[in-house]
Amino acid sequence: MTSPYFSLFLTGEPFRLFSPSHLITLIMVLCLVVLTYLFRKKLQAPANRFATRYVLAGILLLSEVCYQLWHVYTESWTAAYTLPLQLCSVTLLLSAIMLMTRSYGLYEITFFAGIGGAMQALLTPELFYPFPHFRFVHFFVAHAGIVLACLYMTWVEGYRPTVRSIWKTMGFLNLLLFIALFVNNATGGNYLFVSRKPDNPSLIDFLGPYPWYIVSLEVVALALFFLLYMPFIRGQQQTKKVGRDFSV
Repeated sequence: MTSPYFSLFLTGEPFRLFSPSHLITLIMVLCLVVLTYLFRKKLQAPANRFATRYVLAGILLLSEVCYQLWHVYTESWTAAYTLPLQLCSVTLLLSAIMLMTRSYGLYEITFFAGIGGAMQALLTPELFYPFPHFRFVHFFVAHAGIVLACLYMTWVEGYRPTVRSIWKTMGFLNLLLFIALFVNNATGGNYLFVSRKPDNPSLIDFLGPYPWYIVSLEVVALALFFLLYMPFIRGQQQTKKVGRDFSV
């Protein structure tokens, strides 16, 4: 008999947006973010950097492996829904590689697409299983891990995004969009939600009918990316000014 914590079928109430378990989980994620910032200097020690990067990468990869195994275990694996082609699945894998390789090129993409996508997912999850089901735990561990990976590279490794990074990310997302459309056509899936809106309430509900909400999503993504970039503007302006001063 399948454990209720791993069962494919719900026997009780489904996940509710902003339920006590959802709010407590969001507070826990926020605490982890704050702790990463407060202990950023301690984490900069060489041994701590290595351990933190690989532990975070291991958690991200393990979460994806466990997710795929759960679908196999519950006999629900299907190319239409479980390929790692949702935005957060893609940025999760890229974040793990970024942590292990310290790739700045991947950081440029994961900072905007990862944080932007994971934040939206944490606030309005496309989730049906409540706490303490495996899928609830997996969902929040995976998405929180993406955010923490990007913030770690920013606060501990000292990486910084640029305006050019925003346009690289937009180009990457549009390439991914065409791949998702092709896969959706072939499998009947809805990767990246570009074939129809998600079933659960989400921010997409406010962006118009299909297919026009895809254009709205592009505008919202661009605005969100510039918003995420704003904390770095002053520092980069000061860097340019110092460079000009030294060149005089």
